[in-house]
Amino acid sequence: MENNTKFSDLGISKEILQAVEEMGYTQPSPIQEQAIPYILEGHDVIGQAQTGTGKTAAFAIPIIDLVDADFHKPQAIILCPTRELAVQVEGEFQKLAKHHRKISSVAIYGGESIDKQIRILRKGVQIVVGTPGRVQDHIDRGTLKLDDAGIIVLDEADEMLDMGFRDDIEAILQEMPEERQTVFFSATMAKPIMDLTRKYQNEPHIIKIAKKELTVDRIEQIYYEVKPTLKMELMVRLMTVNNYNLSVVFCNTKRMTDEVTESLGSRGILAEALHGDLSQAQRDKVMGKFRKGLCTVLVATDVAARGIDVDNVEAVFNFDLPLDEEYYVHRIGRTGRAGKSGVAINFVTGRRDMQKIKDLERFTKASITRMDPPSVTELIDMKKRQLVKDVHRTLAKDEDNQIFEETLGQLLTEGLTPEQVALGLIKMTMGEAVQELRDQDFSLPSYQDRRRERGERSERGGRFERGSRDGGRRGERGERGERREGGRERRGGARTTEANMTRLFLNLGKKDRIRPNDIVGAIAGEAGIPGKSIGGIDIYENFSFVDVPKKDADHVIRTMKHNTIKGKTVNMEISKG
Repeated sequence: MENNTKFSDLGISKEILQAVEEMGYTQPSPIQEQAIPYILEGHDVIGQAQTGTGKTAAFAIPIIDLVDADFHKPQAIILCPTRELAVQVEGEFQKLAKHHRKISSVAIYGGESIDKQIRILRKGVQIVVGTPGRVQDHIDRGTLKLDDAGIIVLDEADEMLDMGFRDDIEAILQEMPEERQTVFFSATMAKPIMDLTRKYQNEPHIIKIAKKELTVDRIEQIYYEVKPTLKMELMVRLMTVNNYNLSVVFCNTKRMTDEVTESLGSRGILAEALHGDLSQAQRDKVMGKFRKGLCTVLVATDVAARGIDVDNVEAVFNFDLPLDEEYYVHRIGRTGRAGKSGVAINFVTGRRDMQKIKDLERFTKASITRMDPPSVTELIDMKKRQLVKDVHRTLAKDEDNQIFEETLGQLLTEGLTPEQVALGLIKMTMGEAVQELRDQDFSLPSYQDRRRERGERSERGGRFERGSRDGGRRGERGERGERREGGRERRGGARTTEANMTRLFLNLGKKDRIRPNDIVGAIAGEAGIPGKSIGGIDIYENFSFVDVPKKDADHVIRTMKHNTIKGKTVNMEISKG
């Protein structure tokens, strides 16, 4: 087919066309263009396509047009490997069937009340989306009968087989009529998939979407070389400058997702964690908040990646580079969806990560461009450009401006010139952000160079742990606790506080899993003082000490009085020792 194929060329109903247009789809993706006509004609299909290619709509669109809206029994069943994907797929059916008033669907999966699912099934639905285990459970209970199910789709079939669902899948297939349509979608064509194909499909049409046709074409891929301890600061800076409405941050461990989420929160960024330790109800709540914009950043592990289906994610941050190339494709496929563009931002922290970047370029057949961290001047220029765009966008809105014009007139009658009014409003809009950027100014290369120069040896002969997993500027560990040296000497086994600094006592310590970065992030975020101005930190079992500028000591104590670090109430006071 030609690249200029339209949805209207695929033989689908006007109701579907209307829904597709409202969802913002402009042209069918390659998998949609090739699969929809075959499925509509009743053929068995094998689609080799990865996440992000639009494969859900490739089978959902024809299924909606194939089912009998007046017959309220399950006519199509879609099997998915995870509950997140089942919810995502069923949500797509609801959007596409919006104008088919009599067509209804349900998602059935473990972790949710089975009684609720039974009630919906008894009311009558034409389309069932579910995980193999829960579908088989309903079949065993007699609450789901597949006698009239004429089509079955195995979505991400390779993943289901890897997860050990083969027996359930075969049992479900055997519950269906012999005369049925069987559709497989899989990222790979491994031997187990081909075995199922030979056993359960009839002369299937094979559609293979090459990797070069993945949505990475619409995703700008870039990377920054950055010290591990500066990744958070750089990410916050990029989020602030680009003002992303929604972004996803990927980490390799559940612990890191929690730490990144907490650190973003301490900087005033609305973030939620999504990982395998959350219950289904908790996952649904987090995803609901993200879809509604009640949180702007989702921090996730790869386990949760498949359940993230939000069309307007503008950026994906790989806080940790993924362990596998396939994971990378799944991650960056969260952006650049529904015909929109997106950006994938990777943080590189050493030689091993640089090799990973080269491997990823080969795997995706796309270049990943090295970028320099933005300077404060560049950040302010970006803020200016964004303000100009916002002003143009606001003025272009067709709305009643009377109240605003009256306010402008009042300002002018006060003796202000139009230029003064505009300048005052710009200061109100940008002033705080510009001052914050200036306060936090540091040049990443020179900062790294200073760390490199001063971190060679401590006075006691121990080498500084630059870029340690605990983060922060750390000296050697002694019996007394963890120390954040900040480049100052230690004499006689004890750190000396500089003349312009005040030492504060903090009621939290190792037992509270407090780290230097937690203390710095909390004080900087809550008291509004630059993190680099905070001095040495000593962490003991039950308490800690931190040096802050003498002029800010009282402000820090007052600000932190009613705050928490890692959920623990903070009490700070000037050290008496």
